[in-house]
Amino acid sequence: MKRILLTAAFLIAAIASYAVSPKPLHVKGKNIENSDGEKFFIRGTNLGNWLNPEGYMFSFQKATSPRMINDVVCQLLGPDNAADFWRTFKKNYITAEDINFIASTGANTVRLPFHYKLFTGEDYMGINDPAEGFRMIDNAVNWCRDAGLYLILDMHDAPGGQTGDNIDDSYGYPWLMTSPRSQEEFCSIWHQIAERYQDEPVILGYELINEPVATYFGEEEKELNNKLIDVLRKGLSAIREVDKNHIVIIGSPQWNSNFTPLESVDFGDPNIIYTCHRYGGPSTAEAIKSYIDFRDNSGFPMYMGEIGHNTMEWQDAFSKVMKANNIGYTFWPYKKCTDSCMNAYKLPEGWEKISTFADGSRGSFGEVRENIPDRKEAALILAALLENVRFANCNPQMEYITSMNLK
Repeated sequence: MKRILLTAAFLIAAIASYAVSPKPLHVKGKNIENSDGEKFFIRGTNLGNWLNPEGYMFSFQKATSPRMINDVVCQLLGPDNAADFWRTFKKNYITAEDINFIASTGANTVRLPFHYKLFTGEDYMGINDPAEGFRMIDNAVNWCRDAGLYLILDMHDAPGGQTGDNIDDSYGYPWLMTSPRSQEEFCSIWHQIAERYQDEPVILGYELINEPVATYFGEEEKELNNKLIDVLRKGLSAIREVDKNHIVIIGSPQWNSNFTPLESVDFGDPNIIYTCHRYGGPSTAEAIKSYIDFRDNSGFPMYMGEIGHNTMEWQDAFSKVMKANNIGYTFWPYKKCTDSCMNAYKLPEGWEKISTFADGSRGSFGEVRENIPDRKEAALILAALLENVRFANCNPQMEYITSMNLK
């Protein structure tokens, strides 16, 4: 059955490859329109875990951030072989085949989360070349153009950290809000990205930062929220220095859910959209009334950048609610190691030895030596993972895809 489904997907994807290249998009009131004045409604998925690894997508409970996961791989393989692992992981995890498959489902957009280190000389995912980020995005742009998809560039991990949790690969605090040096690097990277893609119609927009200022900071929260507004203004200004045309996407603090701090903010730009996230809760319009009200009061479009990890019935109902209320959406994620995604990969035999080590005691060199599994066996298991994540070896989740209401 799997092979039949894949064959059908390839046939549909072959048709998708003849799709018309995306036309430039812009904001008009509470809608997004293309250059012909036609309304565009975002429907798609997120390429999570490709350029910003997350622990739960490897079935890790404690090694949750890119930095922590890399420590595990380095301890198992050594730094040189770990670098080779990450290079192959990037090569195998998302390919043109994956993008064509996404297009075949009826999606029109993919959101690409990325780590700022891909644009610096810092060591990250097997390389310390500031051109690596552009190589990866260029691949995605070309694949999306061929498949007729739009691409959202999402800085998921910003300099210093914008969230203060594992998802931004930080040190437990949103240092971006307080560090002038991190803010300068943040703006510099966006300036470079916007300069390179200013004339690229495949790019739907630039999402400044993902889920800024988590909910863990008590009395500091209000102050951090206020500092966030200044950071967003700086990022927007850096982009507009070289790109006046592309949409800029702005998220709210507290997991992209609290729009109160933005209610009286005027960013002075007509080509922005706001983005919200939501996991769980009732699948009703009333449950997202604050998002709808903010959209209506601001006069700018609202986009659900992340949604998912729920039952098929919930996803089906809620995607219909979003369509009825003109809120485009991209489900999270496209691929991971369990079935709550569009295309699942299987963890290889013996993976529990890797995950037990990753989540065990590694606080000292002695504990690493004491608890590490056989390195040769670990290398074979990790090599098997690199094969399992290839598109041809993944398992499309057709019921999940149907529940997204992409067509």
